[in-house]
Amino acid sequence: MLHLFSFPFLLKKSFFRSTLNIKYKNLKNMPHQELIQNMDIMLRARYPLIYIIGAEEDPIEDLLQQVAQISKPLRQIYIWDLVSGWHDNHNDINSIMGAISRINQSSDQPSIFILKDIHFILKSPDTPTNAPVIRSLKNLISQLKHTRKTLILISHILTIPPELQEEITIIDFPLPNSSEINYLIDQLVVPQKLQLTPVAREQMVKACQGLSRARIRRVLAAALATKGLITDSDIDSILVAKKETLRQTGILEFYSSTDSLKSVGGLENLKTWVRMRQEAFSQTAREYGIPNPKGLLLVGIQGTGKSLSAKTIAHEWRLPLLRLDIGRLFAGILGESENRIRQMIQLAEAISPCVLWIDELDKAFGNISSAGDGDSGTSRRVFGSLITWMQEKTSPVFIVDTPNNVRILPAELLRKGRFDEIFFLDLPTQAERRDIFQVHLQKIRPSRLRDFDLEKLAQKTHNFSGAEIQQVIVDGMHRAFAVISNGNHRDFTTEDILIAISETVPLSTIAKEQINSLKHWAAEAGARTASINTELEKELKTYSLKKGLGPLEVD
Repeated sequence: MLHLFSFPFLLKKSFFRSTLNIKYKNLKNMPHQELIQNMDIMLRARYPLIYIIGAEEDPIEDLLQQVAQISKPLRQIYIWDLVSGWHDNHNDINSIMGAISRINQSSDQPSIFILKDIHFILKSPDTPTNAPVIRSLKNLISQLKHTRKTLILISHILTIPPELQEEITIIDFPLPNSSEINYLIDQLVVPQKLQLTPVAREQMVKACQGLSRARIRRVLAAALATKGLITDSDIDSILVAKKETLRQTGILEFYSSTDSLKSVGGLENLKTWVRMRQEAFSQTAREYGIPNPKGLLLVGIQGTGKSLSAKTIAHEWRLPLLRLDIGRLFAGILGESENRIRQMIQLAEAISPCVLWIDELDKAFGNISSAGDGDSGTSRRVFGSLITWMQEKTSPVFIVDTPNNVRILPAELLRKGRFDEIFFLDLPTQAERRDIFQVHLQKIRPSRLRDFDLEKLAQKTHNFSGAEIQQVIVDGMHRAFAVISNGNHRDFTTEDILIAISETVPLSTIAKEQINSLKHWAAEAGARTASINTELEKELKTYSLKKGLGPLEVD
C-alpha cells in the first residue's frame, strides 16, 4: 500500500466546476496544477488502483476530468455508483460485480474508471456476499497493470481490506486552504457585492479554513440572500458555521478563548516561554529561519492550571483553539477510529495555524505499551498515527497536551521532536496563591479588591491548587449571599473565604503519593518548572541526583 502523506499539501487547491460552475481556460489558471501533474504521472506509470478520500465528490470528479484532458494520450472517464449504475448507460445498477465485469471486458483504450459506494464492501471483505467482489478486484488489478486503464475509488472514509493493501495508492483530498478560499470568494461573489476591508478579508479567509467548499458556498449564499452584500459582519456567521462543522465531527470542539496570560496567577516561567514565541508563526519568523513550534506537554495534578494555560496560549498568540476529545476517537465499528484520527488531522491542518488542545491523553493511551490487543490493536494504531503526525507535521498546528497521569503514557510520546518543552505545574507557592486570589477577586469585585487580605488568604491556603482557590471564593460568596440584611444580600468578605478554606480538604492531602510520583517523573524527564520556585527546582535536582550512579563499592 502506497500512502502519499505528502499529497495533502498538493491537494489543497481543488476544482469543482459542477458545484460552482467555474471554468478554467488552461492549466495555469487552475489552483491545483501540481496535483493534476502528479496524477498524470501516476496514470502514465500505470498505477492500477488509486483510492481518493474526500468529503466532497464533485471536486474530485472535476479534478479527474482535468487530469484526463491533459493526459497523453487523452483518457475517457466512466463513473459508476450504486443507484445510477454507469452514468453513460445506467447499466449495472446495484451490481458491483457487473461494474467490475465491464471494466475487465472493456477495450484497452486509455480510460479512468471511477467507482463510488463500495467502502461498505471493503469494510467487510470476508462475508459470503463480499468475498467474490474482493477476489474480482484482485484479478482486475492484476490485469490493469498491463493496460492503460486505471481504477479509482472515491469515498469519504478509508477502508482497505488486507488483500488489497499492497496494490493500492491512497490520496487524501483535503479541505481548501487560504489560497483556494480566496479564489472561491472571488468566483462566488461579484466585486460590487464584496465590501470587505483588507483586514476583514483576511479574517474571513481564516474563518473559512476548516470548512468544505460546499459549506463556504452556503454561508456566502446565505449572506447574499439576507442583505445582498458580503461585509465584515458575516465573519461571525462563518465562525458559527465552523463551530457547527466541528461539533458534527464529534471529535473536535472550537473554543473561543477570552483568557489572557494576565488571567493566570503565577506560572511565570511558562508565561515567559509563551510570550517569547508570540510571533513564532509569522512569516517573518519563517524568513528568519525559525521552524514552527511543535507543542507543549503540561504535567501536574488536577487543578494546577493546565487547561487554563492551553486556553491562554491560543489567546496570547491570537490563534483559534481546538479541543480534541480523545475518547471520541474510538468507535465500535472496525476501522472507524483510524478514519476519525485522519479526519481530526485533516481538520486541524486545514484550520492551521491553530492550537490543538489534547486533554487527558492518558485516559485513552495509558499503559498501552503493557496492555494486550483487547481492541484488536486499534489503540496502538491510533496512537501510532497520532505520534507519527506529531513528529512529522509541517503544518503550523501547535499541540498542548494536558494529561493528569503522565507516568502511564508510552515513552514514545516523550521522544525529542514531539514537543518543544515539558513543563511541570506544581501546587502554587504562597506568592502565586496571592496572585490567584487577586486575579479572581479583581474579576468579581474590582472596586473592593483592597478590602480583602490577600496575604492572609494566601497563607491559609497552603497546598491548595488554583482550582481549589477559585472554589473557596465561590463558597465564601454563597455563605454571604445567604445572609439577608434590610432586604439586601450581604457582600462577602475575607472572613467568609477563610471559613470556606477551613472547611475544605485540598486534594494534595490525599494525593501525596501521586504528587511525589509526578515530581520524580518530572526530574527523570528533564521537565522545566512552570513557576519560579527555587525550592521545587532543588527538590527536582535532588531526585535527579538520586537517579544517577552512586560511588563504586569494593571490598
